[in-house]
Order: sequence, then C-alpha cells, then structure tokens
Amino acid sequence: MHPLPADAVLILIDVQQAFNDPSWGKRNNPRAEQNIAALLAGWRATGRPVIHIQHRSPRPYSLFHPDKPGYPFKPEAQPVAGEPVIYKDVNSAFIGTDLEQRLRSAGASTLVIAGLTTDHCVSTTTRMAGNFGFDTWLAGDAAATFDRHGPDGSYFSAGQMHDSALASLHKEFATVVTTAEVLNSLD
Repeated sequence: MHPLPADAVLILIDVQQAFNDPSWGKRNNPRAEQNIAALLAGWRATGRPVIHIQHRSPRPYSLFHPDKPGYPFKPEAQPVAGEPVIYKDVNSAFIGTDLEQRLRSAGASTLVIAGLTTDHCVSTTTRMAGNFGFDTWLAGDAAATFDRHGPDGSYFSAGQMHDSALASLHKEFATVVTTAEVLNSLD
C-alpha cells in the first residue's frame, strides 16, 4: 500500500440508525461501525477531509425519512463542526448532489469509502468514483450488508453478499483494503 496523500477524502456513506431496524434481517460484519469510527478518528487526527453522506428519503414511510428515528447518524459516525454532510435520495452519492464538484474543486484525487450497505449505496458510489477517475480505496471491513433473496427465491447470506460485492469492485473500480491498512497509510 502506498501512503495516502494529505488530501485523501474519507467518504462515509449512510451510517444511519435506520440500519438498526430488524426488518433488514441478518447482517454481516458487526465490527463495521467500530472500524468506521477508527477511520474517522484517523482522519480527524491527521486533519484530512471527511464527507458524510446521509440518505434522505422523501417517502414518509421510509426508515430514512427525516421525521423517522432511523434518519440520524449512528454514534460512531456523528459529524463534527466543519465536516460537510451531503444528502442523497438514491443509491449513488454522486447523483443529484454536488459531491463530484466538491471533490474536483478541492483537487482531491484519492477517496477512501466506508459505510452501509456494501452491495447497495457503498457499491454504487464506489463504482461511480472509479468511473470518474478517482484513486478509490474501499475499506471492506468498514462496510456491512444484509441477507438477500434472488429473484428466483435463492438465499444469499449477508457474508456472501458482502464478499461478492467486494470481489466485484476490487481492481475494477477500487482497491479493497482493510481499516488497518488504511490507518497504516496515513503516516
């Protein structure tokens, strides 16, 4: 791993209370939030830029509607003063937001992505980041997802979904790394 540049941007995606709702089913990687908190602490300690992405649904019944208890960030990923929050209402943090413009204006070339869920918003944002030409790192152990069923009813465990999403992204859209590897690259 090469050292991360001083302007490497940490993008935390949808680390929100909504994902605590039991309706999601079984989840993998119970340490994801702990790893997200470690990344956030590393970024803050080194003065690197952080951007928080918050899913904001316009649908009143959604767990991500601003009036619902699932809308706020989890304690491990609370923004502090000066850390921007970008609101999105689709899977990609680039669509319908000024994320790309902010990154380009700041001259950012390297992104580190973490958050929820691996196979949905994290994957979609990571794919677009890679397509936009950013040197994109995905902290695979700082992401998590849930069990899923295929269109034919086939069952896929959260672990299978997570691992498959990471395998699909690695070396095509991003470099999948661990939290420890990222933190070791901050020096």
